[in-house]
Amino acid sequence: MTFELSAADLSTIFNPSKNPEHLQTLGGIEAVVSALKIDVSQGITSSTVDERKRVFGENTLPPVVSKSLGQLMLAALSEKIMIILSISAVVSLGVGLYEDFSPSNTEGMTHWIEGFAILVAVVIVVMAASINDYQKEKQFRKLNAQKDDKVVKAIRGGETKLISVYSILVGEILVLEPGDVIVADGLVLSGLLKSDESSATGESDAIKKSPQGDCLLLSGSKILEGTGRYIVTGVGTNSFFGRIMMAMRTETEETPLQIKLDGVTENIAKLGSATALLMLLCLLIKYFITVTSTTGFGSAPGQQNATMTATAIINILISSITIVVVAVPEGLPLAVTLALAYATTKMLKDRNLVRTISACETMGNATTVCSDKTGTLTQNKMTVVRGVIGCNLHFGKADIKDIPSRVGQVEGVGFRGLDGARLLRLVIENAALNSSAFEGYNEKTGEKGFVGSKTETALLDWIVKMGSDYSQLRADPANRIVHVYPFSSERKSMTTLIMAQDGDHVVYRVFVKGASEIVLKYCSRIAILSQLDDVEPPRIEPLDENHIHDMERLIKSYAQLSLRTICMAYREWSKPEFDSWISGSIRERIREARHEEWKQKIDRQIEENGGVIIPIDDGTIDLEFQDTPLTDEEVLAHPLALAELGGCDLICTSIVGIEDPLRPGVKEAVRDCQRAGVFVRMVTGDNIITAKAIASQCGIYCRGGVIMEGAQFRNLSLEEMDAILPRLQVLARSSPTDKQLLVGRLKHLGETVAVTGDGTNDGPALKMADIGFSMGIAGTEVAKEASSIILMDDNFASIVKALEWGRCVNDAVKKFIMFQLTVNITAVVVSFISSLMDANEGSALTAVQLLWVNLIMDSLAALVYATETPSRDLLDRNPDSKAASLINISMCKMILLQSGFQIAVNLSILLAGPTLFTLPELRNAGGILNSSVLVTDPLYPIISAEKVVLKTILFNTFVFLQIFNLINCCRIDNQLNVFRNFFRNPIAIGIVIFIAIGQALIVQFGAVAFQTTPLSGVQWAACIVIGFISIPLGAIIRLIPNGIFICFRSQEASPKVLPLGLSGYQLERTSVARSNLSLVETHPHLSRTSTTTYNAIRGHKRT
Repeated sequence: MTFELSAADLSTIFNPSKNPEHLQTLGGIEAVVSALKIDVSQGITSSTVDERKRVFGENTLPPVVSKSLGQLMLAALSEKIMIILSISAVVSLGVGLYEDFSPSNTEGMTHWIEGFAILVAVVIVVMAASINDYQKEKQFRKLNAQKDDKVVKAIRGGETKLISVYSILVGEILVLEPGDVIVADGLVLSGLLKSDESSATGESDAIKKSPQGDCLLLSGSKILEGTGRYIVTGVGTNSFFGRIMMAMRTETEETPLQIKLDGVTENIAKLGSATALLMLLCLLIKYFITVTSTTGFGSAPGQQNATMTATAIINILISSITIVVVAVPEGLPLAVTLALAYATTKMLKDRNLVRTISACETMGNATTVCSDKTGTLTQNKMTVVRGVIGCNLHFGKADIKDIPSRVGQVEGVGFRGLDGARLLRLVIENAALNSSAFEGYNEKTGEKGFVGSKTETALLDWIVKMGSDYSQLRADPANRIVHVYPFSSERKSMTTLIMAQDGDHVVYRVFVKGASEIVLKYCSRIAILSQLDDVEPPRIEPLDENHIHDMERLIKSYAQLSLRTICMAYREWSKPEFDSWISGSIRERIREARHEEWKQKIDRQIEENGGVIIPIDDGTIDLEFQDTPLTDEEVLAHPLALAELGGCDLICTSIVGIEDPLRPGVKEAVRDCQRAGVFVRMVTGDNIITAKAIASQCGIYCRGGVIMEGAQFRNLSLEEMDAILPRLQVLARSSPTDKQLLVGRLKHLGETVAVTGDGTNDGPALKMADIGFSMGIAGTEVAKEASSIILMDDNFASIVKALEWGRCVNDAVKKFIMFQLTVNITAVVVSFISSLMDANEGSALTAVQLLWVNLIMDSLAALVYATETPSRDLLDRNPDSKAASLINISMCKMILLQSGFQIAVNLSILLAGPTLFTLPELRNAGGILNSSVLVTDPLYPIISAEKVVLKTILFNTFVFLQIFNLINCCRIDNQLNVFRNFFRNPIAIGIVIFIAIGQALIVQFGAVAFQTTPLSGVQWAACIVIGFISIPLGAIIRLIPNGIFICFRSQEASPKVLPLGLSGYQLERTSVARSNLSLVETHPHLSRTSTTTYNAIRGHKRT
């Protein structure tokens, strides 16, 4: 197959922006359709798929060229510290080789070993960091691929099917609905649409789209109103959005926690560098003073010659640089990266797709969740279980199949008189034609079922159970859909205008269905079926107060059973009546409204440009109002037409109750949130009675809480809102604007807010929230784009999983900080003091030994904590404040006392080690402080050997202190059982075993590189026992009251208002609470202030 147009020809229509002139040169829409060999009613056929891929490409972008392992290693090696250390190691290696090959060398070929060992250690550290970075990028690329995948409705083989966005080809016929994101460039084939192109062109106003007008759809834009179809003309890099994405590819941004940790790392690095510089100066001064006062410098025997002096200075420099390497906690950002990478991967298994990595860590400290009801708290498996047709014919779930026979018994009177069968047909047509749902296949299960809004699928299932064929009704040429007004969250209803053949007459009918209270207000009449004992025939009566009272009582009774109520209504015109209406005064009113819209648009453009009108070439701003005659389709598309067609004088035909049972585990999930100090609110479009019933079942609503409707909430003053928010549990009949207002006020009060949303209009609230959860099943593409986490199963319980993982990530970072700062303080202090104490200016811990410790601290410890899985006890505490320090009082207590203990142990080994470990010659010679033993002394070899033994014991003890402290830091609270989570993490167990085995090999066989010597069994036992003391010491430290460390209280940030977990008395004493209570006293609807309630819904007990 050959195509008459190339990918370049089609791409020019949208390059660099919309180019309608080029479309005209190609012959317009029909010519493009013909050139692409497409039947718009059938869509793409399977036989042309491969050829379309070859000619026009696929809807994917080239994979991001990520850094190779070699590039990552080069980047790690390019750090200043590593460069300095490597240069020093090379110099040390060179000097060592010079000494080894010197004719005067009598000590053997060993001087080169230390420099070489340092280089090997540098390579290991660099490789460990690089491999971790490489794995991290690999995981994030995989997650991003899953994040961007979505499904769209396409016409293939004459049927509507759900296909992956990656499967879209040029020539594809796609179905558009409100909330859809345009995934590929294309041309409108049918329908009147409004598109938001602000993300693509910067135009803030909605752009009208139609085949006769602006028909160009830019990929990346969003459909705000209308339904229709369009043909795809550009995919992948040939699309507008694809070209922008290719130009915008950048490095992954750091999360807020990583940025905060970078600051901590920088401050610690500065302190470590200052310590290293001080150590360098002190050791150099000591060295020159010592040599000058003893042997002196020179070439005479026994004096320090140039080579020996260079070696000593290089060793001092290496020791100082190594202090910086150890002091700089470069593992902190690595720990966050690993924890986030691991958590986001595991969260996907828990049905949370993380789109914004920072949301994972933020969720750990969420203080409130504003949740939708439908599909999140409930199963979103809606079924019609009760209802009434014609005011009198009531039915239950078991009676549905009998409805046709029951209704058919009710006969009408006169020509076209209302009878049971006719009324039932109107109800069935409303459910079948006034709907965007269709029958398709579930991609996951492969089962056939209805696809679309769950309310609409429930109604289709209902009429199918009654024996009706909805597809036959839609295909019947006697029913032609003239215009569709999709469901709107503002109107809470959907409207469809059809032209029907009713016998010999053509009639126009408007079908409306939606929230019962809303649609009932649009009705002025009601259809009434005769009861068996009713002598009057079926009829249509005015909707008087008695009927309204009966309907409202029915709606209330359904709502108390937690049923969503849907009212179905219609209105009918003869063809002459409709023609008279559409050609009458409605046109002039719409013309005036459009003129007013044009003036407002011009005024905004002038205001945005400082009082100057700037013409725009693409025609989005017309300097003169185009007063062209309106087509019938343009009239029908205007909101004024909808208000007259479907907003007044309707006839109520039926009210049905739809059951949406609670999801299994929702009650427990809500309790878990409250137990964790997270306030759960329900924000729903349902009426207040249904909302209260569902909230009570879930455990969200409790006695003393507040339930309000959106209209009432939005009319409160800001002070009244702030007063009621601590007890507001349910917001019913709310609009997306109400949800956005709620989120804004909660954030103003210092809350960390998580919000769920599924609709297009939920986008602003999802963006405004600290964590936005969109629905993976029911959510629109706009909602998903605005969210930071997608709930793949639309389940509230998945939010609790996200909360657990968020806290797990935050805890992993804090555990790592606690562990690493302990090691840092100990290593720096011990190295500094031992270097000053040693007769030869040598640190008790050599450079190679410290690099091994650095490897333990950074990569390995980061893996231990980053791979922990959440435990239920994470929910047993309140969330942290936004301003809380990373290091709390319990952590400070552990860091200071553990590092103090380790410093004391290591210095004690240095000073008293010869006595404790029976090293007589070293003890008699004065220990490591003695500098009087000369090389010519017969005891020098023995003393040197015992000195190596002592330093090996110190090194071994130091490492085992860190191994056991690694386990000790598995808890950051004051709970004593540190092994609880450790033994559930096989990676942590494996790492600890690896470190212990590696340490044993280093001590027993690493004499040359690590300057160690094999230890005896007693010495090994002593090292391990001393290291193990860290565990019971940690328990003792946890038992010490935090109040003793009151000097660190400033690091604890308190919430600005309404702290979590305050007792009732404390809450009443809070200034904010006092002001709120005074407001409540003056407003009866806020009058039942109860601090016990506040603590109950937070999940706390009154103290």
